[in-house]
Amino acid sequence: MNKTYTILNYGCQMNESDSEHYAGQLSDLGYHYTEDFHEADVILINTCCVRESAEKKILGKIGEMKAVKAKDPHKVLCVTGCMAQKDGEDFLKTYPQVDLLIGTAHVNNFKAILQEYLAEKNRKAGIYNDLTIMPQEFEGHFVRKSEYAAWVPIMYGCNNFCTYCIVPYVRGRERSRSAEAICEEIRKAVALGYREFTLLGQNVNSYGKDRGEANAFAQLLRQVDRIPGVERVRYMTSHPRDMSEELIKAVAESRHVCKHFHIPVQSGSTRIMQAMNRGYTRESYLELVRRIRSYVPNAVLTTDIIVGFPGETEEDFAQTMSLFDEVRYDAAYTFIYSKRSGTPAAAMEDQVPEAVKKDRMNRLMELQNKHRLKHNQELVGKTLPIMVEGLSHNNKQMWSGRTDGNKLVLWPVGDRIFNPGDVVPVTIEKAQTWLLKGRAEL
Repeated sequence: MNKTYTILNYGCQMNESDSEHYAGQLSDLGYHYTEDFHEADVILINTCCVRESAEKKILGKIGEMKAVKAKDPHKVLCVTGCMAQKDGEDFLKTYPQVDLLIGTAHVNNFKAILQEYLAEKNRKAGIYNDLTIMPQEFEGHFVRKSEYAAWVPIMYGCNNFCTYCIVPYVRGRERSRSAEAICEEIRKAVALGYREFTLLGQNVNSYGKDRGEANAFAQLLRQVDRIPGVERVRYMTSHPRDMSEELIKAVAESRHVCKHFHIPVQSGSTRIMQAMNRGYTRESYLELVRRIRSYVPNAVLTTDIIVGFPGETEEDFAQTMSLFDEVRYDAAYTFIYSKRSGTPAAAMEDQVPEAVKKDRMNRLMELQNKHRLKHNQELVGKTLPIMVEGLSHNNKQMWSGRTDGNKLVLWPVGDRIFNPGDVVPVTIEKAQTWLLKGRAEL
């Protein structure tokens, strides 16, 4: 009657989605959520291993659970996600307090795994890390964090093997869900009041290729766009090499797919792109940008960048700076390269000194902030449809929401009450680097 659980989630949006699946299955079993892991009967730590710094933080939390388990041995400690997938049996040798180690392909049969474990009289720690299987369709109900926006995985795994990335080793090869299952999940969420949907995959542009389907992602976007009640459709992440003209046309011609293209470039130097095994050149990337802007002139363009990849010279970095000047991104997610054991880049020679990486990062961020502010200033005086998120976390006298291009907008509370997911026309009156401010037109 009073069984409780807590979930400590680390990592990307796919991990956040997985945690919602875990929470749903625990709820189906009669567990109730608690924030305090000291009180929880089931503690689930959903892990990420993309960066070693994050992994060390997670290992510290798992180590902390040794004393928690010693105080109450009946608690069930589950470690899930990418670290569970990567380390397997060796993980249990180091952390014997862990009861269940569940890899990335077993998220949707967690309910059965937990029930089987609890039914055993002489419980032994269980390992579930077979990456060859396709995650089964989710049968339970979701416990979503948002009241209006839903994560929807459309595929699992990655075939790209970028030299700095461990994802293909811990998420497996690409496996696509059926369009029918995806659309049915979205229809059910619409019936519950959800209005914004983010389609998830390590490389959504490859959706359907594992089944030999051409332009499958473009077709999926068109299908989702037609579902009644869908207000906004987002997707992440795209690989520039696989973004087809048909996909760009699908976005341009849709009513509800956001005109926001996140196209991670990672470097502006073709030489470094090749060392990263990205599969495109500076020239082909810039041609993709031109093609996007020809179909969607007002497209919001964002990117990911890694500064200080092994072998990056000052000339390579200068090419990154010039690429930023040429593309003029609305936003960029910038990362200083750090070694990730198990990847080819970690063993490369010519590792860039930390001081050099930090200096380059500072210069790049200064340049990008200028572009970002200029883009935002161009919106002053325009009235934009803003999807309400709720009251601002930092100022309860302001409503908070986002544009189609995912820009944060604040406006005064006033007399009108809005619900998360409402779309409100807001005239932009002030532009800052990180947000916009305006007034609601009602």
